[in-house]
Amino acid sequence: MREVHRLQMEVGETPIEKIRLDPKSRDDIPAVFRGLQHLWCDRALRGRLFELLEEGVLPGVDRSVGRPGMELWRILVLGVLKQGLGCDFDRVHDLANHHTTVRAFLGHGEFGDRSYYEYQTVVDNVSLLTPEVLSAVGRLVVESGHAVARKKPGAPLRGRCDSFVVETDVHYPTDVSLLWDAMRCVLRETGRAAGKHGVTGWRQWRYQSKSVRRLFNQVRGTRRAKRFPSRVKAYLARCEMLVARSAETVEALRCAGHEASCESIAGFIAHARRQMDQVERRLLLGETIPHQEKVLSVFEPHTRWVSKGKAGTPVELGVPVAVIEDQHQFILHHEVLWKGEDVHVALPLVRAAQERFPDLRACSFDRGFHSPENRARLDQLLDLAVLPKKGYLSVADRKRETEEAFAAARRKHPAIESAINALEHRGLDRVRSRGADGFERTVALSVLAANLHRLGHMLRAREKKRRRRRPAA
Repeated sequence: MREVHRLQMEVGETPIEKIRLDPKSRDDIPAVFRGLQHLWCDRALRGRLFELLEEGVLPGVDRSVGRPGMELWRILVLGVLKQGLGCDFDRVHDLANHHTTVRAFLGHGEFGDRSYYEYQTVVDNVSLLTPEVLSAVGRLVVESGHAVARKKPGAPLRGRCDSFVVETDVHYPTDVSLLWDAMRCVLRETGRAAGKHGVTGWRQWRYQSKSVRRLFNQVRGTRRAKRFPSRVKAYLARCEMLVARSAETVEALRCAGHEASCESIAGFIAHARRQMDQVERRLLLGETIPHQEKVLSVFEPHTRWVSKGKAGTPVELGVPVAVIEDQHQFILHHEVLWKGEDVHVALPLVRAAQERFPDLRACSFDRGFHSPENRARLDQLLDLAVLPKKGYLSVADRKRETEEAFAAARRKHPAIESAINALEHRGLDRVRSRGADGFERTVALSVLAANLHRLGHMLRAREKKRRRRRPAA
C-alpha cells in the first residue's frame, strides 16, 4: 500500500504551506524547497503533480494492498534534495533523519515523531523515479515558472542550445586494466556462487584474485608490458586458466538449476575473453585495435570517448547531454546522446522541445550543430534559427549572420554555459549511479532540481522586493 501523501496530519506536524524558510539563507536547500512549496500551495499544481506521480511510479502495482511503502511525495523530496545539493545518498540519509526543515517537508513533526529512514530505503525508493515521470514533473515546474515570470499566453520563447559531457564513474581505460576489472569480478562472483550452492574448487578464490593482481601490476604500464612480453604471456595464461574453470563452474550451476547465479558471471566472462583477445593482439602481435571494438568500462559500458578539442581537456569519458534553456533560465528539454554527435540531435531536440512548449519560436546554437540540412529544417521550424555556419562564409551567409536579430542572439548564447555550470553543481559533474538507467535518471533529476532551484530563486527575489516596499512600522 503506497500513498502519494497522507491526508490526515499527525500531532506536531507543520503544514507544508506554513513551513518557514529562512529568507536570508543563501544555501541551496531553502531555494529548492521554496520551489517545492510553491507547487504544494497551488491546489491545481499539486493535483497535477500527484496525478503524475501516481501514474508514473510503479504503474503496474496495486497500491491498495501490501505493506505501506514510502509516500510518493517523500520520494520526490528526497530525490530532488539529493540532486539539488549535488551530494551522495549518505548526506541525504543524514538530512532526512536529522535536519528539521527537511523532516518537516517529509511530513514529520518536531515532537514525538521518531521515524527513521534506513540508508537502503532511501536509495531504493529514489530509484523508483523514472526519467519519464521526472520529465513530466519538470514540465509542470517550467510552466509554473513561466507564470511566476509573468509570461503572457502565446508569448514567444527564445532558447539557447548546447551540449556538454557528463562524466561516468570510470577510470582511464586500458585493455590490461579492463581485463583485471573483469577477472576480479569473475573470481568474486564465481567464488561466492560456489560457496552458496556447495560447488567445490573455489575455496581459495581470494588468493587467486591476489595472484592475478600481482601479475597485472607487472604489466600495467605500456612500456613495461612491451619490454617484457613474457610477463604479458604469464598474465594471459593465468586469466585463461581461471576463466576456463569459471566457465565449467557456470555449467555445473546451470545443470543444478541455479540459473539466476550464472547471469552476472557469464557477463563478466564475456568481458574477460574480449579483453584477453585485445591484450594479445595489441601487446604480443602488434595490432591496432579499432575503436568500435573497444569497451571503455566493464561496469559502465555506455561510457563514450568524447574529444571536443577543449584546451586542457583533450578527452572526456562519459555521455554527452544536450539541453535547451529559455530566456527565463528554465531548461525546457534535455537529451542524452547515447550515440551520434551534436549535428545529429539538433532537429530532434527542437522538435521535442516544441512538443512540450509550442511557444518556442527562436533558438541559438553553436557551430557544432551546423549542417546544411539542419539549417534548412530549423528555418522551417523556428522563426529565428541562429545556427552559425562552419568554415568559409559566402556573401549571403555573412549578410545573414550580421543581421541585428541574429547577432543579438549570438551575443546572448554564451549564457547557456551558466545553465551547464548549474547542472554540474547539481550532480552532473560525475554521475555515480550504476547503469544506463541510473545515468538517465540522475540527469533527469538534476534538470528538475535546477528548474526548482530557479523557481525558488525567483520567488524569493520577488518576496524580498515586497519586503523592501513594505513601509516601516
